[in-house]
Amino acid sequence: MLGNGVVGILSESVNKWERRVPLTPSHCARLLHSGREKTGVARIIVQPSTKRIHHDSLYEDVGCEISDDLSECGLILGIKQPKLDMILPNRAYAFFSHTHKAQKENMPLLDKILTERVSLYDYELIVGDHGRRLLAFGKYAGRAGMIDFLRGLGQRYLGLGYSTPFLSLGASYMYPSLAAAKAAVITVGEEIASQGLPSGICPVVFVFTGSGNVSLGAQEIFKLLPHTFVEPSKLPELFGKGRNVTSKRVYQVYGCIVTSRDMVEHKDPSKKFDKVDYYAHPEHYNPIFHEKIAPYASVIVNCMYWERRFPRLLSTKQIQDLKKKGCPLVGISDITCDIGGSIEFVNQTTSIDSPFFRYDPSTDSYHNDMDGNGIICSAVDILPTEFAKEASQHFGDILSQFVGSLAATSDFTKLPAHLKRACIAHGGALTSLYEYIPRMRNSDTEDISDNLSNGHLNKNKKKKYTVLVSLSGHLFDQFLINEALDIIEAAGGSFQLVKCQVGQSTDAMSYSELEVGADDDEVLDQIIDSLTSIANPSESHGIRNQVMNKISLTVGKLQETGMKNESDPKMKTSVLILGAGRVCQPACELLASIGTGSSRQWYKTCLENDSEEEMEVHVIVASLYLKDAEEIIQGIPNTTAIELDVTDHGALCRYISQVEVVISLLPASCHVAVANVCVELKKHLVTASYVDNAMLMMDEKAKNAGITILGEMGLDPGIDHMMAMKMINEAHLKQGKIKSFTSYCGGIPSPAAANNPLAYKFSWNPAGAIRVGQNPATYKSQGETVHVNGNDLYDSTVKFRIPDLPAFALECFPNRNSLTYGDLYGIGHEASTIFRGTLRYEGFSEIMATLTRIGLFNAETHPLLRHECRPTFSDFLCELLKIDAKDTNEAPVGEKMITERIVELGHCKERGVAVKAAKTILFLGLNEQTEIPVSCQSAFAVTCHRMEERLTYSNTEQDMVLLHHEVEVEFPDSNQTEHHTATLLEFGKAKNGKTVSAMSLTVGVPVAIGALLLLVNKIKTRGVLRPIVPEVYLPALDIVQAYGIKLMEKAE
Repeated sequence: MLGNGVVGILSESVNKWERRVPLTPSHCARLLHSGREKTGVARIIVQPSTKRIHHDSLYEDVGCEISDDLSECGLILGIKQPKLDMILPNRAYAFFSHTHKAQKENMPLLDKILTERVSLYDYELIVGDHGRRLLAFGKYAGRAGMIDFLRGLGQRYLGLGYSTPFLSLGASYMYPSLAAAKAAVITVGEEIASQGLPSGICPVVFVFTGSGNVSLGAQEIFKLLPHTFVEPSKLPELFGKGRNVTSKRVYQVYGCIVTSRDMVEHKDPSKKFDKVDYYAHPEHYNPIFHEKIAPYASVIVNCMYWERRFPRLLSTKQIQDLKKKGCPLVGISDITCDIGGSIEFVNQTTSIDSPFFRYDPSTDSYHNDMDGNGIICSAVDILPTEFAKEASQHFGDILSQFVGSLAATSDFTKLPAHLKRACIAHGGALTSLYEYIPRMRNSDTEDISDNLSNGHLNKNKKKKYTVLVSLSGHLFDQFLINEALDIIEAAGGSFQLVKCQVGQSTDAMSYSELEVGADDDEVLDQIIDSLTSIANPSESHGIRNQVMNKISLTVGKLQETGMKNESDPKMKTSVLILGAGRVCQPACELLASIGTGSSRQWYKTCLENDSEEEMEVHVIVASLYLKDAEEIIQGIPNTTAIELDVTDHGALCRYISQVEVVISLLPASCHVAVANVCVELKKHLVTASYVDNAMLMMDEKAKNAGITILGEMGLDPGIDHMMAMKMINEAHLKQGKIKSFTSYCGGIPSPAAANNPLAYKFSWNPAGAIRVGQNPATYKSQGETVHVNGNDLYDSTVKFRIPDLPAFALECFPNRNSLTYGDLYGIGHEASTIFRGTLRYEGFSEIMATLTRIGLFNAETHPLLRHECRPTFSDFLCELLKIDAKDTNEAPVGEKMITERIVELGHCKERGVAVKAAKTILFLGLNEQTEIPVSCQSAFAVTCHRMEERLTYSNTEQDMVLLHHEVEVEFPDSNQTEHHTATLLEFGKAKNGKTVSAMSLTVGVPVAIGALLLLVNKIKTRGVLRPIVPEVYLPALDIVQAYGIKLMEKAE
């Protein structure tokens, strides 16, 4: 298949805004019409796409074939990496893969490439003789980012009370071409030149960081305005002069380009800035940008690459101090989109359709608007696609020059050097230049797949002597990392990758920290000497001494095994969260906050430890779809998003092996498969799901593996267990006997959001919540066992009031088998009443019971819904209520007729309830003259469909969780009885522009706490556990409350 000359073009599926193409129709036309003998391309097959910048018909017009099936293609081209299931075996692929950096989140893609024996060419690695990348979009990012920010600047100034010409600009994607966008900027410039800018905002100074393509693209747009560039040293003079002219308008803007020499100064005043020394030893330099540059900037356009070992451009504390002093900074255009990076307070990405957020330094708060105090910030990570047409043309102009070579070659070794070097994998193996990747991946463990096949996982043997070695330079694009690792291994040493940050362009250096070890200190000295020789090559040895072919070396203090690394006081650990649903975000936020200022107080209070060592938790969020995981971690530090199919056993093993604890938020049916891997790799597991029989059977395996599988660590089950056991055990410690235990829980709308006839809404698919009302129930009341049939559940509902919350008019119905909790809590033999109920607002059950009797929850296929000719909702309602269609006069069935039929058919005895049911039917639109979707084959499906549409929370509405326990304790010795209550009331919250539901919070926080307790070894019991033992529930409840979820306890 390789080399057959058939080229495929993928349909981009990663981001809705991704409209770029690797080859435009004009490129395809040249390749096809010039003939295969000349171009190497025989056919081009294009996957159909309705959002691509060039319509499918344009490709067809030039001779391309349109088909989803690319199986005939030997070479397949894309822009971003495709979904794993789109990768076909024994083909060649070319796209931006981001795999040569050995980044964990991209390793599933590389594994898929190797498994399918794919030849992978990465555009990022196609480098010309001049050492620069041939295929890149940097200038288009700079151009689009600058235009978008000028538009936002106009809106921001208007909010501050100033009208400026910037206000007339649109976003980059709103213009049909780059030329049209530039024309609009020129018009703005002409208006500035003729009418000027308000003196109150002048001088308007744009500070550009970096000198690469991104910065050049941004400056290109800036230069369309009337402008003057000033040297960084002249900024104070310009600022003073501009501010003295308070009554006149200013007819230009100012630009200032800063480099690293303007951002830092040597700690030794006698030494001048030296770029080579700075890259090798950034710790020798102090930041000065906040003192020398930022006080005079109106806008910072951040285009530079940054690594965490360097001082930040601007920290949160620095901007807070600057704004207190009257700094004129209005906004940040972070085109690099380096979240939490060189500009610390830019802590979240933004999108093309919502490109700004506002940071208020005075309150350290974030807002999704342009008005109010603070600084507007933009950090869009897909800017080049805003100029999809021009960016694609530029890209294809270069790619089309050598795509024929890739399409016609089955042996990559015969390709030109610049293409051969870009081939990461071929025939199921990594090519020689990229053999460092598995070494970087497995620097702390042996190859997982090999070890698992032998039934165990062996850790690398720890060497007696270790030393931390920092390498910086062009480690990956010049492949110097290979040379360094060869030296270590050839001498019999070992290495463990501690940190790796890869330069994002050929101009930027990369940085890696390796813990190098050896059993003999002389061998370790030999390794360091050899590494030093490549860090400081001499011409006499014939080694290249150009900057591109050098590395810088920093060697730490020699340590014997077991000594703590004094340079890193925090213990670093990691947690893997499987599943990126609503519960994931609060769990991720809690764990990622460990070691930060926001967690320090409650962490120290609740988890006092003999060790003074602080902990930092890195959270990996895994989802079947990468974008879902990325949305979860947006704005959360210490997190990584990965794409993971848990049915891929190898990939699951690989990621679980990298962490200490796994949290599974997957469907319960997936937990046992995850648990088996955790047992095999000796990793703890936490879930919020019920512990079923299949999980209980894992108990002995977990104990033998020395791990804990902690289940039922959510709200219900979870917090309900913990509150109950705390009350029960405290009573038992006082020699009390539990006479009655009742528990009530419900996830319902807040009173303000209970604005429909049912007073209920769904944050998940309604099917599960509806089935709750169809489950049979069993409980014990005054010594008698009561059984309730599922069909009668709603009719068994009773009113319920909580004295301390008199505003809530509630009702409850029994929740499944309450008797099992008597055994679980150890009170089955002593309590005469054991009841667990589900809470709803009063009136809910009588309406649902009526709807049930009408047949709206019947799950059997309905004859009327079997045919392709679809009935309307009104037709179906008439069928259920036995209303003759002639009686409706083709008008929607009204409340009066529905009410009458409900009563006449005996579905409801009280007319008042029938009216409520009719109002609910109308609210759901079940009387509308619109066709029922084909997917709805039963009354249950029809009702769920309508409920999902009509009973959902808006962006501004809150849900509510209410959990309430009541325990009657009898003290036989004193003949006294005590009434104990414990109540949890939590509302949904808006945080950083995101709404977190109360249900998500009260499930996500406990499951994260379970993982935290295992990380700090507070839970020492091994095997399968529920949170009903003191070592779990006591610290967990403390943290729940310290984290802000309030529990109210009372005894009478």
